[in-house]
Amino acid sequence: MRRTLATLALLLALPAGLAAQSVITIPPGQCIWRADDDPAWAAPNLDESGWQPYSTWNPNAPQSRLWIRCHSDLSSLGPVHGPALQITLYAAYQLFVDGRLIGGAGDLQTGAFTMNTVRDWPLGTPLHQPTLIALRITRRIVSRIPVGSLPPLDIHAGAETVLRDHRSAIVLAQVYPLLIPAICFSIIGILGVVLIPLWLNDRSRPELLLLSICCVSLPAIYLNYLGAAAFMSLPVGVYILAWTVPAALVNFTRMLFFFALAGRRVPYAFWILIILGTGLYLPIATEPFLSPVRAVWLNALFAHQVEPLGDIVRALEEIAPFAAFLPWSRLTARAKPVAALSMMWGTAMMFFFAVRSTGARFPGVPDLQARWGNAAAEGEAITVLSVVSALIFLLFREQQQMARERAILAGEMQAASEIQQMLAPSKIDTAPGLRIEVAFRPMREVGGDFYLCRVLPDGRQCVLLGDVSGKGAAAAMAATLLLGASAARDSHSPSALLAHLNRVFAENRLSGFATCLCAHIAPNGTLTVANAGHLAPYRNGEEVPLDSGLPLGIAPDSEYVETRLALALGDSLTFLSDGVVEARSPTGELFGFDRTAAISSEPAEQIAAAAQAFGQEDDITVLTLTRLALPDNGTAPIESPRLSSSPA
Repeated sequence: MRRTLATLALLLALPAGLAAQSVITIPPGQCIWRADDDPAWAAPNLDESGWQPYSTWNPNAPQSRLWIRCHSDLSSLGPVHGPALQITLYAAYQLFVDGRLIGGAGDLQTGAFTMNTVRDWPLGTPLHQPTLIALRITRRIVSRIPVGSLPPLDIHAGAETVLRDHRSAIVLAQVYPLLIPAICFSIIGILGVVLIPLWLNDRSRPELLLLSICCVSLPAIYLNYLGAAAFMSLPVGVYILAWTVPAALVNFTRMLFFFALAGRRVPYAFWILIILGTGLYLPIATEPFLSPVRAVWLNALFAHQVEPLGDIVRALEEIAPFAAFLPWSRLTARAKPVAALSMMWGTAMMFFFAVRSTGARFPGVPDLQARWGNAAAEGEAITVLSVVSALIFLLFREQQQMARERAILAGEMQAASEIQQMLAPSKIDTAPGLRIEVAFRPMREVGGDFYLCRVLPDGRQCVLLGDVSGKGAAAAMAATLLLGASAARDSHSPSALLAHLNRVFAENRLSGFATCLCAHIAPNGTLTVANAGHLAPYRNGEEVPLDSGLPLGIAPDSEYVETRLALALGDSLTFLSDGVVEARSPTGELFGFDRTAAISSEPAEQIAAAAQAFGQEDDITVLTLTRLALPDNGTAPIESPRLSSSPA
């Protein structure tokens, strides 16, 4: 590809090279300059005693307004058809020939101009000998962004057709080194667009969004360079913003991408580097909105001090992929290819920024940017294209793997849903003379809270309520095991049932523990309760004093004490899990026992809703039981509906 482009460049440049023999170049030795602005300085007979040789002018000096006068012999243009001047100048200016205004480029008041900086000006009328060429200039920039001095003022004279060929040769020379980076980064931009639907399909993966933003921003930088090199009529303010904004986005998103890809938090030291590396782009973004004096001062400061410092910081930033993925021995087989590609990207960018920083010409440091700048840019572009293409391939493959795993998980969640139905039956078996309401709100699709309401053969109402430590399917499976173990134990007293469940928990070697409370309510209102580390119930708004044993699973031989009391007609009991008292507000405040006691006489649904609105952090179960008068027409059990079981 390089050989083809070189041949094309030679063929295109050949006519211009032949025609260049008739182009007159006005050397700097024939020019003088003076800072400030006075329209009278265009006059041919001006006293030039206070002016300085052009060779003494420093193009990097922060001077926004100046004049340049050049005396040249253009007599050889006499027989030329269509004589013209060609001015190359990165500034707004007016052109005077022998005191006559020929034309102008840009706005002298603001210094705004377009990147079409090589302009031809027809001379028309015969010229005096020697000819005076005067330029009235307002500058905004002193250096090409991001690094490198501006091309010097060039003044050529010749036939218009010859000057057009000369301009074409300059365009080709400037565009040619940028073609490979521009093509590579344009492909990367297309790949970034492809990443967007991948992220929209799975917004839990921020690395996809970060890589997409980085990839889409990259081509804007080099297409901006390419437009300026081709002398497109791009306003200088747009040119500056079209570099600073994408460059800042690329720097910020690329650094965060490495850590997001590794699943690690960004260390504070790298946050400092990221903020510095990105923030140093921002001052130059204000330049289009400043006056010419301030703009040229800021551009000089940025080009010679701020941006070289920024490149050093950005070279240090490129340690990020190594910090994110090392040590290598801890990486999984799936993570190692991604880590290797990320480190390759970081190494290429580290070399690129290190080379570019030498363009500031630090004392004792060779200007590697002038020597290797184009090679470094091409190497960066090819490396980044290869790395990004491979990364996107791996991310797509991982997305497919995750889709398969989610399909498996969906089947598991269906099974978990069936388990949940066992933990929260749709109807509640209720003895005559009682009203039971339940609000069940798991934190996740399934939870560790469980309850059971069953009418025993002798007419007693059995209430079993518990909470397995942990959340999710594992806790739900343990809860299901305990519910199953409580079946066919109708003759057991509350304490005997808890002792049995404790042995089951230990014998099955379940992890964690479970709190549990068992209560029997006789038809005459006698309440018998045994407690295994669970929250005590509330009776008519007051906590019932209970002896509490160890939670299930702590000690295999634990014994549990029973407490008896009488329920009068109209008395209500409220049983609940610790998800109520442990609800936490956004400020970190617990719902607590005082609030729980204050609302314990409310219906189950209202208690659960209040805790959930406060800030649910665990499964919430509320069961309220009220003793009513027996119905006159019999003692058949009444089935009470379960009020809710909606997850948070």
